[in-house]
Amino acid sequence: MSEKNEWLYINTIRVLSLDQVQTAKSGHPGMPLGAAPIAYVLWDKFLKHNPKNPKWFNRDRFILSAGHASALLYSLLHLYGYDLPLEELKKFRQWDSKTPGHPEYGHTPGVEVTTGPLGQGFATGVGMAIAECFMANYFNREGFNIVDHYTYALVSDGDLMEGISSEAAALAGRLKLGKLIYIYDDNHITIDGPTDIAWKEDIELRFKAHGWHVITVPNGEDLEAIYGAIKAAQDEKEKPSLIRIKTHIGWHSPKQDNPAVHGAPLSEEEAKITKRNLGFPEDKTFYIPEEALNHFRKAIDKGKQLEDEWNKLFNEYEKKYPELAKQFKQWINRELPKDIFKDLPEFEAGKAVATRSASGEVLNVFADRLPNLIGGSADLASSNKVVLKGKGDFYCSSPEGRNIHFGIREHAMGAAVNGIVLHGGLIAFGATFFVFSDYMRASLRMAALMDIPSIFVFTHDSIGVGEDGPTHQPIEHLMSFRVMPNMTVIRPADANETVEAWKIALKRNKPVMLVLTRQNVPVLDKKQFPIEEGVEKGAYYLIEKENPDVVLIGTGSEVYLCIEASKELEKEGIKASVVSMPSWELFFEQPKEYQEKVIPKDIPKVVVEAGIKTGWKDIVSENAEIIGMESFGASAPGSVLMEKFGFTVENVVNTAKNIIKQ
Repeated sequence: MSEKNEWLYINTIRVLSLDQVQTAKSGHPGMPLGAAPIAYVLWDKFLKHNPKNPKWFNRDRFILSAGHASALLYSLLHLYGYDLPLEELKKFRQWDSKTPGHPEYGHTPGVEVTTGPLGQGFATGVGMAIAECFMANYFNREGFNIVDHYTYALVSDGDLMEGISSEAAALAGRLKLGKLIYIYDDNHITIDGPTDIAWKEDIELRFKAHGWHVITVPNGEDLEAIYGAIKAAQDEKEKPSLIRIKTHIGWHSPKQDNPAVHGAPLSEEEAKITKRNLGFPEDKTFYIPEEALNHFRKAIDKGKQLEDEWNKLFNEYEKKYPELAKQFKQWINRELPKDIFKDLPEFEAGKAVATRSASGEVLNVFADRLPNLIGGSADLASSNKVVLKGKGDFYCSSPEGRNIHFGIREHAMGAAVNGIVLHGGLIAFGATFFVFSDYMRASLRMAALMDIPSIFVFTHDSIGVGEDGPTHQPIEHLMSFRVMPNMTVIRPADANETVEAWKIALKRNKPVMLVLTRQNVPVLDKKQFPIEEGVEKGAYYLIEKENPDVVLIGTGSEVYLCIEASKELEKEGIKASVVSMPSWELFFEQPKEYQEKVIPKDIPKVVVEAGIKTGWKDIVSENAEIIGMESFGASAPGSVLMEKFGFTVENVVNTAKNIIKQ
């Protein structure tokens, strides 16, 4: 901390952040004013990054978990030389700008994670640290630490109040993620007032109980203490670190320590006073002193040097360990081996297999072929059938393991899977019962919003769960995720469709949900039905009749009811085609001609799905009947429930005959 003009640089960050909010007449000025010294010390003295190549693999990851303070992050990105021109800061929170209200991954160079929903960044960073630890152990050799970086996050009171942060903190402590460093901006203010109106726990004891290394800095303006705390956190190898720094929201403004400064601009006069207090001209906006800019932009040459040194190290590594280097490149480019889909399990027609069991079998084949496939479940691995056999358990002290025990922490699991994927290099999945997707919906939505290839395995997909009753029987879930943009939902009809679903999940560069049965379902004949190409199209004919009287459309375990109903109808001289529709999203990616061929407008249709009916009419038009759920389920054997709620061959036959008569 030897620079004589540290405060000029820090106040430049403050004023630039303030001007964004004032110009937009919208935003959150409080945290940038209070936390700028923290951000400066971290970015200027510690953060390993290359502004001209934000995707350099061995960079430190920085997450602004308190995404409402986005103006702070945009100031840092611009000042340190990222591709974020000042004109974009002037368009803060406006249409078509690179500076949206909360940071968005893939939209603004240098933003590692979409944040804003509090706690998400905190939990996602845990996944990034998992990925760093696993890859470092796999690839690093003596003298060649080609994977060697930290995951940092700036977190807020709100982040720590959200339940997901407790889940994620407990997980990180148990996994011993020593290169995870979170800086807590303890400004003791939230929207409604002082934090103690709702929250008075001992944060230090809480995190120590979670297995974290905790450091407290009493004064957020003490640059030496902030520097020393981050250095001490880096020196702690066995535990994640929380650095608690006590700050003042809206520091140097007339609204310092006032909840009003959290999420609203200052008045014009208050902004002038703040600039005056910081030694900046009050009549200038977006003013960056030349001396400050020259200092910040040194990061460009420094970043290039860091990456050049790493490239040199990697070139030497490649000479000494050519196979590992080749594998490293494949991993970070998400390249699948050429023979990855060769000789996959085939299930024999006539048998009955739960799709969760088929999923487990093919998953283990892929685990043998993909050493970068890693994941686990929320304490349901044996029931979800996602145990990677013989692959060990992951802890950072024994990081060769690939089974992650997320514990009963669905929400943190979802975010951690996203973090592993965002880090790059690994293929990650998380699993639980489908009904418990409710606990992780925000993390699933973040995967969809970021449009990243996270894989989620959900079993126990319907009332077929049986005796556990309505608390464990998903009803509205399928449809709710189908309407989520960018999320690909696949509900395979049988074991062989499940194999194809996994292939799609590995190939697809979007989040995928596999929705699988607990109960056994009959296996379809691959020789008779075009399963391989059909699943990839989202919907396809299993039985295609010329000039059919009716088309029966099923998903998941209900497809077999449609096949059997078609046979019964044929006995009565009624021609019934059968469509399996495992994925709406894949189907809607097909040409219109194909869609209209599979679901013809002018032919009566019957849809059979053990979920709510809502939404199906938009797909199959008015000339259709839906056999679906109109209530929650009940507690009874699954076969009994299917009968009681109308999922029988007889009901499909009768419904088809009735619609033909209309």
